[in-house]
Amino acid sequence: MQNPTLPTKKHYAILDGLRGVAAIMVVAFHIMEAHATSRFDQVINHGYLAVDFFFLLSGFVISYAYDDRWSKMSLGDFFKIRLIRLQPMVIMGMIVGALCFYFQDSVLWPNIHQVPLWKMLLIMVIGFTLIPVPTSMDIRGWQEMHPLDGPGWSLFFEYIGNILYALFVRKFSNTALAVLVFLSGCFLIHLTLTSPNGDVIGGWSLVPEQLHIGFARLLFPFFGGLLLHRIVTLTTIKNAFLWSSLLLIVVLAMPRIGDSTTVWQNGLYDSLSIIILFPLIVYIGASGTLEGKNASRVCQFLGDISYPIYITHYPLIYIYTAWVANGKIPFQEALPMSILTVVSSIVLAYACLKWYDEPVRNWLKKKVAK
Repeated sequence: MQNPTLPTKKHYAILDGLRGVAAIMVVAFHIMEAHATSRFDQVINHGYLAVDFFFLLSGFVISYAYDDRWSKMSLGDFFKIRLIRLQPMVIMGMIVGALCFYFQDSVLWPNIHQVPLWKMLLIMVIGFTLIPVPTSMDIRGWQEMHPLDGPGWSLFFEYIGNILYALFVRKFSNTALAVLVFLSGCFLIHLTLTSPNGDVIGGWSLVPEQLHIGFARLLFPFFGGLLLHRIVTLTTIKNAFLWSSLLLIVVLAMPRIGDSTTVWQNGLYDSLSIIILFPLIVYIGASGTLEGKNASRVCQFLGDISYPIYITHYPLIYIYTAWVANGKIPFQEALPMSILTVVSSIVLAYACLKWYDEPVRNWLKKKVAK
């Protein structure tokens, strides 16, 4: 077997930072979601698009990291590398979710206290594998394929993207890949313009409608990221982290476009953000360099905690959302608790990174190399 611990390439440090910015925006989006009465008054309205940004960023980085390594790497090597990178925190996310679930109760989930311990533990173990559970096994009542840690759905699709890349798409010519990306873009635009809700929100349930949304959200950004890396010629852009971060924040925080009679307008915004603005943001970030130790440290910190934040924050959001719903608490009153939730998400992510994720990944790399 070839050694899957391949020589390390330099990181796109600004892209690492952008990943962290997007992850924190996701936490803020979910906090504000607890106070929204509908899609139309949600603050940080388009924070859900961070998932699509992650998919595009993943495609770009996967192409950069592996396209030229297949002569020295087998399929097994690739899958081991990706499992070592992603799976430890998936397991931790499910454990955190199970602990929070066990001590939880809310008017949002009136039957949650009736779930037997063995069933919760079974869902947790299944969650370790990222195998989605059907709605009949949903123990929370939100029809999530991973009811202990909702964001697990996007990791499920991330793995599908990795599998498709490794088995087939890595062999595509740029022309064939461009055709795939074009068709995927049409698929995405059709979803956004025909969606009864006028957005791409969804993908977390094992039902046909939600799987449709999940694949539409995965295919264009993931393979569009691959194509972007293959065909783009990078330039030098000053203050790239500043400009790309600001643009990303604006896109994710943009208020709802249109109203209930013109939902297609918001759908158009979603598709244009994913197809045009996100590739532009990644291009700006990849074209920049960091000046000074402070900027490098900020981007490294944001990049390091980005994945741990994303995969462990939602159990805290369940608690926050339940607290808000139980007391019908307005945001102004809940502000200190919302700040505490954001800070707690970052602290939890950093603790998991340093005390669990990095040591486990280092151990696994040594075992695989041996």
